[in-house]
Formats: sequence, C-alpha cells, structure tokens
Amino acid sequence: MNEAFVIPLWADLLAVGIGAAQGALFAAQFRDRRLDLLGVAIIGVASGFGGGILRDVLLAQVPAALSSNWYLVVATAAALTGMLLERLIARLGPLITVLDALTIGLFGAIGTTKALAMGLPEVPAIFVGVLSAVGGSILRDVLLNRPIALMHVGSLYALAAVAGTTLLAVLVRVDVNVFVAASACVAMTFGVRILAVLFNWTLPEQRAIEKMPRIRRR
Repeated sequence: MNEAFVIPLWADLLAVGIGAAQGALFAAQFRDRRLDLLGVAIIGVASGFGGGILRDVLLAQVPAALSSNWYLVVATAAALTGMLLERLIARLGPLITVLDALTIGLFGAIGTTKALAMGLPEVPAIFVGVLSAVGGSILRDVLLNRPIALMHVGSLYALAAVAGTTLLAVLVRVDVNVFVAASACVAMTFGVRILAVLFNWTLPEQRAIEKMPRIRRR
C-alpha cells in the first residue's frame, strides 16, 4: 500500500466515535420504541461500525473494527455520551443533522481513500466510499425498523456522499495531497447535506415519474 494513503488510526476512530454518538442520539429520540439503555448503546455502536465494516468487506479485508482494542472502546464511550447528551439537550434535530453530515463525510473520505490505496480505479473507489458513508445509517434504520434514510424522499443523503467522494477521487487523480483531498471531501459532503436540509433539496419522487404523460400505442 502506498504510504501516502495510509489511514491514520485517529481518523478512523474519529469517524467511528461521531457515528456512534449520532446513532445513539438518533435512537434515543424514539420513546415509542421503548429501547432500554443497552438497546440505544447497541444501535449507536452499530451506527459507528456499519460503514467501516461494509467498506472492509467490499475490499476483502478483516474489518478495522476488529483489528484494535480501541474501536469498541471508543464506539461504546461515544454511544454512552450520545445518550447523556439526549438527556441534557431538548432539541436534538440540528445536532443530529450536523453529526450525520459529518459522519457521512468522514466515512466517505476514508472509504474512498482506502479503496484507492488498494489500487481500485476511481469509479469503484467512489462506490466503496459512498457505501461506507451510508452503511452505518442503513444499519441503524434497519435495527430501528424504520424506512432506510437514502431510500425514501429526503434531503440528498447519498448524493452528498457522491459529491464529496467524487471530488476526492478527482483531486487525487491530479496529484493533490491526499489529506487536502480528504478534507475537501468532508467539507463538500457536509456542505451539500446541510444545504439540502436547510433548503429542502430533494430528488423527484417515484410518483412523479408515474405521472409523466405516456405515449399511446397504435
């Protein structure tokens, strides 16, 4: 592996920690699900690990979460912190959105960078990065038995990751420093996601396609 592409442990742990905290905050909102503290913590840890595990499975590697003692410790601590924040903060919507945008940006950047380091071409590397970005949220929604975020009408969830990871791949292609490229990826993903939420940007619903006029056959 090219040394310039080595993912620092702190960066991976940061992504896992933020993802776990966001997952726990999100899960703690659902009073009607009657989740106990352990259930909220498990969902938080799953949110933090989901993207990284999906990334490493696609790259045929042992999941990074199993390669060090720190991953589970950081994810658990972050999930517990998320639960405590939920008790202290009444209005969590903006905080959850910010953490969500930051999570998909970090996992998208790490996933794409790691795929490029493994020698994948740009387009497959972007694919790995996007799945890494949304993997934790998909697992979170499955565990909560709710519609998966990127599959219903929403605010450009996966497209934010596509924009960021594509930018990273292009910058690396033109020999921009990988740290600068990854930072630009996080910023782009974060910016698109937040702007989409603020201005309610969405893709057309499937129903809109059904309403299009059809050509009558003779």
